[in-house]
Amino acid sequence: MADQSGIKIIAKNPKAFHEYYIEERYEAGIELFGTEVKSIRNGGISLKEAWCSIQNGELYLKQMHIAPYEHGSFSNQDPLRPKRLLMHKKEIMTLMGKTQQAGYALVPLSVYFKNSRVKVEIALAKGKKLHDKRSAAAEKDAKRQMDRAMKERNQY
Repeated sequence: MADQSGIKIIAKNPKAFHEYYIEERYEAGIELFGTEVKSIRNGGISLKEAWCSIQNGELYLKQMHIAPYEHGSFSNQDPLRPKRLLMHKKEIMTLMGKTQQAGYALVPLSVYFKNSRVKVEIALAKGKKLHDKRSAAAEKDAKRQMDRAMKERNQY
């Protein structure tokens, strides 16, 4: 799924859109080792349980699973090691101020190649309550039914 701008999406986190309201999006680079990049190129990555945190003025991506590279040997890294995200210090400080407010979190949305560099799209997100999830599902279902009805009506 590559387009003209040189972006190839590798992994997405659809659970993030179900669990959170996405307020702002940011792009960050990742500090990776060679075998990790090779494993990502083979599709061995999962964002299912991933989350971001700020420690000592640096942004880290935790619980993102990168499968060990099958042709690597001693140079393979721990699959769940915290990965440092590369952003400007000013952006990290604004994110730190916003995440200290109640209910806000930093969530990875997708991992992609941008001109042969691995990038992560992270979002400043606010958690949804259970009734919010139910209403969102009901709205989605109602829209689907309306689209079906319009499609049937237009066929005649």
